[in-house]
Amino acid sequence: MKEIRGRVWKYGDDINTDVIFPGKYTYTITNPEEMARHALEDLDPSFAKNVKKGDIIVAGKNFGCGSSREQAATCIKYAGVSAVVAKSFSRIFFRNAINQGLPVIQCEKAVDRISNGEEIEIDFEKGELHCKEGKFYFSALPKFLLAILEDGGLIPHVKRSLFSHHLHIL
Repeated sequence: MKEIRGRVWKYGDDINTDVIFPGKYTYTITNPEEMARHALEDLDPSFAKNVKKGDIIVAGKNFGCGSSREQAATCIKYAGVSAVVAKSFSRIFFRNAINQGLPVIQCEKAVDRISNGEEIEIDFEKGELHCKEGKFYFSALPKFLLAILEDGGLIPHVKRSLFSHHLHIL
């Protein structure tokens, strides 16, 4: 997963985990596909019904603030979102997203220049984001992080790494 292209869903600052995945479902919905059907429902009721595989969320500052629940990253990933671009992220959401295999890109200068519904392209290896307003740069993702994302998250990555390690021993 070096490059992606997708349609933008744009939101503002301080989108918290309760808005991403409503807290009322925290202990009643555990299936990721069902979680996806409730993604952002309190903020944007059209999102879960209309998001397409490969779409990209673009948001302002402090995306994923609030509680540490991992369902927020899970529901976005299973809704088909291929990445989240924001001015900044809460640290726990950032970590949960990587664990789920959901790329999160901090590219503050690009956010204000991207329009809702436009198509953007992101090159994770080069650290480039292309939108109709031009090219913007972010810190390229390191190889180990690209490997985790490519494998679909931290757990699949560790399993693959352990399996590969055992093959080398045999």
